[in-house]
Amino acid sequence: MKKMFLFGVVAILVLIAFVVILGIYKFNFTNDDIYIKTGGKIDSKDATYLIDSEPVTLKDGSSELEMIPSSSSKKITRYFGNDVKGDFNNDGKEDVAFLLTQNDGGSGTFYYVVAALGNDNGYQGTNAILLGDRIAPQTTEIKEGKIIVNYADRKINEAMTVAPSVGVSRYFQVKNNQLIEIK
Repeated sequence: MKKMFLFGVVAILVLIAFVVILGIYKFNFTNDDIYIKTGGKIDSKDATYLIDSEPVTLKDGSSELEMIPSSSSKKITRYFGNDVKGDFNNDGKEDVAFLLTQNDGGSGTFYYVVAALGNDNGYQGTNAILLGDRIAPQTTEIKEGKIIVNYADRKINEAMTVAPSVGVSRYFQVKNNQLIEIK
């Protein structure tokens, strides 16, 4: 009976050691996987973007940051899509603009437009510009060096429970490696 108990304890300890070693491996080496699969270059979905003046680094298109240390509340940022490619800063390298969503646990889903500027190391993220809360993205396009984001939004003073129905087009461009809105 003692031998079976001892065997069970040893088996549990071995399992715990395996899980700890696997966790350490994942924590230390998973980020390096990005650079291995992209030939040492940063992908646009792995770059760092400034959202409301805070740096947010994506990994495979998403980021989860604790809102308060040791809290279960997280600010989740995700790649949404609507990619458009072009040379936004006239340096001869391909750049990409796309939408991100961010949710901090409340009912809102905030949409942002960002640009990832191509360079010798892959891509460098820009600042993000807020498009709105719970909008309905349609298309993103490029014309004459300008990024155009089309989406549906609500009428002014309309409840957030109402489906977006008002067409909106906003224009952006990159100046001095910063994304700016053109009015």
